[in-house]
Amino acid sequence: MTSAAEAGAELDLDLGAEARSLRTRLRALLAEELPADWVTPFSLAPDIRAVVARVCRRLADEGLLTLSWPAEYGGAGADLWQQTVLREEMWAHFEPRGPQYMGLNWVGPVLMEVGTGEQRARHLPGISSGTAVWCQGFSEPEAGTDLGSLRLAARRDGEEWVLDGQKIWTSYAGLAQWCFLAARTSRPDPSDRSQKKHDGITIFLVPMDSPGITVVPIESMMGEQHLNEVFFEGVRVGDDAVLGEVGRGWDVIGVVLKHERIGIPRYARDDRVLCELAGHEGLDEPAAAAEYARALVHTRVARLLSYRAVALSEAGALTAQEASLARLASIRLDQEVAELAADVCGAQGLAPDPGLGLLGHVEDVLRYSRSATIASGTIEVQRLVVARAALEGNAHAS
Repeated sequence: MTSAAEAGAELDLDLGAEARSLRTRLRALLAEELPADWVTPFSLAPDIRAVVARVCRRLADEGLLTLSWPAEYGGAGADLWQQTVLREEMWAHFEPRGPQYMGLNWVGPVLMEVGTGEQRARHLPGISSGTAVWCQGFSEPEAGTDLGSLRLAARRDGEEWVLDGQKIWTSYAGLAQWCFLAARTSRPDPSDRSQKKHDGITIFLVPMDSPGITVVPIESMMGEQHLNEVFFEGVRVGDDAVLGEVGRGWDVIGVVLKHERIGIPRYARDDRVLCELAGHEGLDEPAAAAEYARALVHTRVARLLSYRAVALSEAGALTAQEASLARLASIRLDQEVAELAADVCGAQGLAPDPGLGLLGHVEDVLRYSRSATIASGTIEVQRLVVARAALEGNAHAS
């Protein structure tokens, strides 16, 4: 088979006229709506929340908030490439949709695929209008990456379920109206080898204002609303809160992962940081210039791997290996570019300065990048997924 290089083909990352038009439209909209010192949506401050609400309302009014959703659920029926453009522009501008991205990217799509008609009617309008905030109740103190070890219990009491336990590292818990909660409704029998440790998990859609829920913020270098503990003490919900089948929550989590796989396009903000670094006097040093050139190459690689994942997803052929490869490139790049920007800007980058554009927020970019190799599946897990797939491929080949 002749390779693209041997055939003289050129790599073209241009997504076409429609995508360019959408990108121009989004940039103009964000230029109108975002203040000059915009840097983070993760705050309880009234002015920050007002910006997020205004941007989401504007996007919803113009049919952009749920761009790729089917029209019957309030979307525009756009393809994955237009959705990619939307994600890129949002991330390049510090995700001004704030906590809404979770509901938009996977809670809503999972409800469309798994939810009952009543659940879709109840929840999708709030997500598509940008008014409902969701948090994800998966990780626990003894069950982070290994969700099969979760212990938050849901026991039956008459016509209701009673939830008791703790979740941790829960983003947006102090802002959210709803929690997408994984709980254990039964435990596998260790003597029965046909049962797996993920059996007995059930997904519940829980109102965050339910009696018995307590949110405790976790102080961290990333600032407020990034991390929280959530305690459930005798929280009662009905059968209408159960998403999917009782005891088959792992199947629902599989649907979640399918929609999460392409991930956050961190490379879009990194590309913007590098563009703003171009010409900076700090790059006069040969070592810094070499690091800059290397980061530019890695940015292109991350974008290419992400686009390959999008193309495979569009064709229904995306594997965990390809998705993890794209995510690995993107999260490593995020830290590489943040560290380069901090080195180049020096002391000037430590104090917020709206007059410097994105470079006036280098310290924030650096702090936030530290979570890149942990959030949404650690870098070790992503490498494990790739390694296992490679070993299985070699085994089949031999």
